[in-house]
Amino acid sequence: MKNLLQDIKQCTICKDYLVLGPRPVVSAHPNSKIVIIGQAPGTKVHDSGIPWDDASGRQLRKWLNVTDEEFYDETKFAIIPMGFCYPGKGKTGDLPPRPECAPQWHQQLFDLMPNIELVILIGMYAQKYYLGKNAKKTLTETVANYKDYLPKYLPLPHPSPRNRFWLTKNPWFEVEVLPELRFRIKGLI
Repeated sequence: MKNLLQDIKQCTICKDYLVLGPRPVVSAHPNSKIVIIGQAPGTKVHDSGIPWDDASGRQLRKWLNVTDEEFYDETKFAIIPMGFCYPGKGKTGDLPPRPECAPQWHQQLFDLMPNIELVILIGMYAQKYYLGKNAKKTLTETVANYKDYLPKYLPLPHPSPRNRFWLTKNPWFEVEVLPELRFRIKGLI
C-alpha cells in the first residue's frame, strides 16, 4: 500500500490538463473499513494536501457524525476521489474530475484493502462509475433509492455549502438517509 500511495502521489498522467499542476490527494490503509469516494479536490484541498479540508469536509463529518480524528484515521476511512487532483474552474463551479484517475488507480487501491465494508459514493460521478446502469437517472433518485445499493454502497449528494437548495428541497435526506448513514458508520468504527 505504501508503494502504491507513493506512486499515486507522484502521478502526472494528466498534468497537461491541470491549471494548478498535479497534486494527487488520497488516503488509504490496508485496514480501512469505509471508503469515501468523492469528486476531486477543490483549491483549498489542493493547497493543503489534506482530503476534505474545507467547508464541504466539515459538513461531511457532520453527516457522518465523526470527529476529525476519526475521519482522518486511515484504518477507518480511506478517502479516494474520482479525480485525485484539482481539475480547474468551469462556468458553474469546478470542472469534472479527470477521467484518467479512477481506471488507473481505484482497483489497485481496493485490491489492497480487504476489510472494506462500506463505500460511500458522493456525487454523480462516483455514483455513475460504481453503480453503472443501476444508478438512477438523477442524483436525487439515486440517493432516494439508497437502500437498493446497501450494504456495499451508500450514495450521497455532495456536502458542499452550494447544495443548501438541494437539502431544503429534499428534507427526506436528513430524515431517512442520514440516520442510516450514521448507524452504519457507528457500527464500523
